[in-house]
Amino acid sequence: MEIIWFGGSCVRLKGREGVVAADPFRSIVGPTGRGITADVVTYGHTDDVEVGSRAGKASKAEVRSYQLGVPVPTSIEKAFVLDSPGEYEIHDILATGVRTFRDAERGRVRGMGTSFVFELDGIYVAHLGDVGHALSQDTISEFGHVDILCLGIGPQLSAVHAVEIISQLDANLVVPMPLSDAAEAPEGELARFLKEMSVADPQPVSKLNVTISTVPKETAVVLLEQRGRS
Repeated sequence: MEIIWFGGSCVRLKGREGVVAADPFRSIVGPTGRGITADVVTYGHTDDVEVGSRAGKASKAEVRSYQLGVPVPTSIEKAFVLDSPGEYEIHDILATGVRTFRDAERGRVRGMGTSFVFELDGIYVAHLGDVGHALSQDTISEFGHVDILCLGIGPQLSAVHAVEIISQLDANLVVPMPLSDAAEAPEGELARFLKEMSVADPQPVSKLNVTISTVPKETAVVLLEQRGRS
């Protein structure tokens, strides 16, 4: 499986059994998607950048996700789009949507969200794009087994809570995704997270290639470069 980070909470998982694009918002990949392709597209929440903007107004021609109404970039309009909790099987990809919240007050401030677990090429990948809280026991049970965790860091999720989620899900491989410039700053939440995880000299890579046999036995952190960043 190949994992590429496009910025924000957007990642692409490419395996032998299919391709998943998680949170490919137009504010990140552009209205055309810049050529990104996928069999399955997931949105865990609305795009804060587009809400209230001219880009967020619907047109008759554009495709939008069913529940949240997120506009889908044109290059992935034909993908199967998921944006709510439930269990799904699309081609050879298994996906489970789990209800989470975008703040620490059960959604009272920033609303509810959906996190996803994908089974692809025998590897279980959890995508928590914009979660603002540690997980309850019931939520942990819904996630089930997790090999790889793609986890949004800041501004709602602190480094301490991020480390707690990793422990709760017992993930072996963690891909942190800084969700703001402040989180990515030298003294931001990403730096604090890496310190909490005892990552002394992080070396970002352009993509992560992993198979079920190369998933580490002990928890490891992989920092990805943002694809397309100038």
